[in-house]
Amino acid sequence: MSNAISIKGLGKSYSIAHRNKQSAKYQKFSDILVSNAKTMLGLNPRAEKDTKETFWALDDISFDVMKGERVGIIGRNGAGKSTMLKILSRITAPTRGSIEITGRVSSLLEVGTGFHAELTGRENIFLNGSVLGMSRPEIHRKFDEIVEFSEVEKFLDTPVKHYSSGMYMRLAFSVAAHLEPDILIVDEVLAVGDAAFQKKCLAKMKDFGGDGRTVLFVSHNMGAITEFCSRAVLLDHGNVAADGLPSEVIPLYAGVSGVGESNGVHIFASSADSLCHIARVSLLNTEGEPASVFELFDSVAVQIDYEVSMPLSELQMTVTVSKDGIELFHAFDNDDIAEILPTRPGKHRVTYQMPRRIFKEGVYSLRITAGIPTELLDDIDQGVIFEVVNHSSSILKKSYRSDRTGLIASPGQWLKQDNI
Repeated sequence: MSNAISIKGLGKSYSIAHRNKQSAKYQKFSDILVSNAKTMLGLNPRAEKDTKETFWALDDISFDVMKGERVGIIGRNGAGKSTMLKILSRITAPTRGSIEITGRVSSLLEVGTGFHAELTGRENIFLNGSVLGMSRPEIHRKFDEIVEFSEVEKFLDTPVKHYSSGMYMRLAFSVAAHLEPDILIVDEVLAVGDAAFQKKCLAKMKDFGGDGRTVLFVSHNMGAITEFCSRAVLLDHGNVAADGLPSEVIPLYAGVSGVGESNGVHIFASSADSLCHIARVSLLNTEGEPASVFELFDSVAVQIDYEVSMPLSELQMTVTVSKDGIELFHAFDNDDIAEILPTRPGKHRVTYQMPRRIFKEGVYSLRITAGIPTELLDDIDQGVIFEVVNHSSSILKKSYRSDRTGLIASPGQWLKQDNI
């Protein structure tokens, strides 16, 4: 199989200016006149000069992407993911190194890129299609499919400046996807879409891979990376920290994000000024033991250890469960009891127990937050994942089967009833 993308020694640097304290602060016009007069008379003390620093957003990146691969690019904010995609999309030039790309590339890096706010959705389909390299006859041929996929037909003749971010996203992704490129590059823009549209986008990208095309996908959602990608590349401080199967690379993502993980136990570094810090998250099976892999009929408990640094009037904890990039549900600690979280200074523990028999086979990701009404105090949104497997049960005619409709199994119960 031949390469779709070949990256050799890729580097991108930026020059960062640092102003000295005196020149950095606000000065009135009279201050500037006095300072200049003193300089002419030799009365000014020697001031520190402004300095410049070279920052390498990418440093000696090398890897190949084969045709038909679906590659997830992961890493913490500032790792260099978006910079690399912009270079691959020819938006910015590398400082050093080389890139070889075989085939037509379509990129979706920012919502509405290539759109003109004053033009209608219809006009922007033609404009954006042209920007992405589509000929006018090709756009005409694909027009109905683009509109149907985007679900904005009702607003097609409305200027896009009146669109919501979700409508922008649907239209932009639809144009990019129907270009039928050899290589599709998608940044974390799918986050603005609703759950149903996210699912449709992921299905479309899977179709791309099935047709032998190549997809590069940047996301912080480890469930989506695991489900969608055949390979993951982890970036850290502009370098490739790991490259391999998602199941092998994703646990390392926790390590470069300041997180320690071992068999379902995740430990998070503390912030000095945090009012409430989530220090540890443990995933527990039916026996109450830490685990990252659960059998189909296991219960899953999320045990949260947190630290409060000063008295809080109230505190709320949430757990969000996602699969395939779709948020399945949010659980709030006060769903059943008005107030259960201790808010006094010290170390505390709370557990969210999920019932048996709701999860189908697959990989799930968790987001845990702690906050007060006016402020989010801590947010764990990466690295906490678990897998559900079936090694023992016959589920031939059951709703638990992964190919049944619905992302989770029925949490309800069927009851027998006598004839009436």
